[in-house]
Amino acid sequence: MTHASPSPDDGALLPLDAVRERPVPVPARPAKGVPEPAAVLPVARVAVDTPLPHLDRPFDYLVPATVDADAVPGARVRVRFAGKLVDGFLLERLEASEHEGKLARLEKVVSPEPVLTPEIVALARAVADRYAGTLADVLRLAVPPRHAKVEAEAVPPSPDAGPPDGPEPAREAGPGPWADYPDGESFLAALAEGLSPRAVWTALPGTGEGGPQWAAAVAVAVRETLRGGRGALVVLPDGKDVTLADAALSAVLEPGAHVALTADLGPAERYRRWLRVLRGQARAVVGTRGAAFAPVRDLGLAVVWDDGDDLHAERLAPYPHTREILALRAYQSRAGLLIGGYARTAEATQLVATGWAGTIAAARETVRTRAPRVRPAGEDSELARDEAARAARLPSLAWRALRTGLTAGPVLVQVPRRGYLPALACQNCRAPARCGHCSGPLALRGGHAAPYCRWCGRIAGQWRCAACGGVRVRAQVIGARRTAEELGRAFPSVQVRTSGKDGVLATVGAARALVVATPGAEPVAEGGYAAAVLLDGWALLGRPDLRVAEETLRRWMNAAALLRPQAELVVLADSSVLAVQALLRWDPVTHAERELADRTELGFPPAVRMATLTGSPAAVREMLGEVVLPEGAQVLGPVPVDSPRGDQVRERAMLRVPRGAGSALAAALKGAVGVRSARKAPEVVRVCIDPLDVI
Repeated sequence: MTHASPSPDDGALLPLDAVRERPVPVPARPAKGVPEPAAVLPVARVAVDTPLPHLDRPFDYLVPATVDADAVPGARVRVRFAGKLVDGFLLERLEASEHEGKLARLEKVVSPEPVLTPEIVALARAVADRYAGTLADVLRLAVPPRHAKVEAEAVPPSPDAGPPDGPEPAREAGPGPWADYPDGESFLAALAEGLSPRAVWTALPGTGEGGPQWAAAVAVAVRETLRGGRGALVVLPDGKDVTLADAALSAVLEPGAHVALTADLGPAERYRRWLRVLRGQARAVVGTRGAAFAPVRDLGLAVVWDDGDDLHAERLAPYPHTREILALRAYQSRAGLLIGGYARTAEATQLVATGWAGTIAAARETVRTRAPRVRPAGEDSELARDEAARAARLPSLAWRALRTGLTAGPVLVQVPRRGYLPALACQNCRAPARCGHCSGPLALRGGHAAPYCRWCGRIAGQWRCAACGGVRVRAQVIGARRTAEELGRAFPSVQVRTSGKDGVLATVGAARALVVATPGAEPVAEGGYAAAVLLDGWALLGRPDLRVAEETLRRWMNAAALLRPQAELVVLADSSVLAVQALLRWDPVTHAERELADRTELGFPPAVRMATLTGSPAAVREMLGEVVLPEGAQVLGPVPVDSPRGDQVRERAMLRVPRGAGSALAAALKGAVGVRSARKAPEVVRVCIDPLDVI
């Protein structure tokens, strides 16, 4: 009988001495300098913070075992990229990489806090593609800088919560201001049921005990959304509006249920509140345009108020607009969307026309009882015979409206331009006064000051007109401070208060006062204004801008909405102008529909998608020759444009495509920018999709 020879690896069948002499296998160790990878999901996909458009894609890195626990999706990391240590966000962990070469390792996990949620990643990617930008640029807008001390706090304190044992504010349970709208209560019911209604809301004018009614209406909509088990996000133009909405939300929500995010909070407090939202400790957010990316959990409603305000347009690349961000977010998250305002933009009207959103508006009878009585006033022959009116440069109709209103409370005077005398001209030939150094416009800071250049800041003490040689100047445009000075002389016994660039007033009392404000800086008067005058309508209507009529009506209606019901409002503009007619009837919807129809006929946004290329003449023309445009695209220009400081020659070209080809246009422009970046073109071409200043 034969037996099989024992295997050399079978120690149990070997003699004891042989077993002791046999070498024990040692697990293979990584080479020197190469970290041991994580046992599970050893590959990290990272969004690297790089400004280069041609590298706008995630990159794979090896996850060392030492940082395995901290390397969670959404965490901030440091990686080596192009020989330098750069920041990035860990997007996801993978079992293997498609990269065939050797992977570099994660150098450091800056923080294990998952600050970038999958929803915000998807939104940032969509925004970048919509505006021909990069993911890194959008993420810089979406995620605030880290504050290590704040992040280490176990439970961040609630800035909105009162004492633990203190009384809770009274809660309203009814529809509030929505009862004035036929479709208001059904909109609230849909939110409370967890549905996702989308609406364009034309708000009624007027103020209540707590201020403008729009803030209370937004607060009620947020309350119903939270009752439906979902979160809410409200984005407003400026800090003054955030203060109003924050107070309204505090009146209807539980303490600590919401946070306010504004730029003036400071980095620590802003990051603390942002983390409360990220960690689910606050379910609602109100803030300015940066809050559009706030990581609200299970978003059920996104609100944008006054979407025509240019403060909603981001100044940093890729220049997204709040309305478009929230529309994309509502679509991706299957959330509700509410676009509100006293006036209406053509873009919001386009959403209604396509059926993507419905409308919420009050009945005409309700509008008539709440709106002010509007009276237009052009040049008045009585002005020459009225000394006091001439001193205040007011027609007699406006003068009487102010005088009558002051007997009942504060009155508002809206002035289109800030400053004292923001534009000067030669007294002899009326030619604009220009700086002899940089050709910038001259202005005056005060009644006894010398003219100065608004571009370079030089004092023009020895100015001489280049056209006629004159040495004296006159006011071409009168600003808010000069207007306040003139009104102070015309009404010597009345307090004059100003609100504008030098200082914005949030509120004023019910006592008689003259309030001079620039558009957007009008304070809220206790009980509403008794009267108002809108000065220099020609200055708003005469601007060379595609949106001039829409923007003028928006500014007028925002100021007029602060008046008491049936209070007198005088607008210094020609009554035949369509924007004035819309103000007289308080009918912004018809004006917006007519505006959209005109733009559709002429081929302007939002009926089409348009992009602008701005840069040096050589760079713009070079990019136009390289970009592969979609079918049906039109190239307009390039034409010279004014440089911000007047010291560079710049051109701008406009590209126009049908609305359905907008994505293809953005992709083509992004590809062309990436090609220029890859070959290290020395001059940058600024690409902006659907800019506000098209013309």
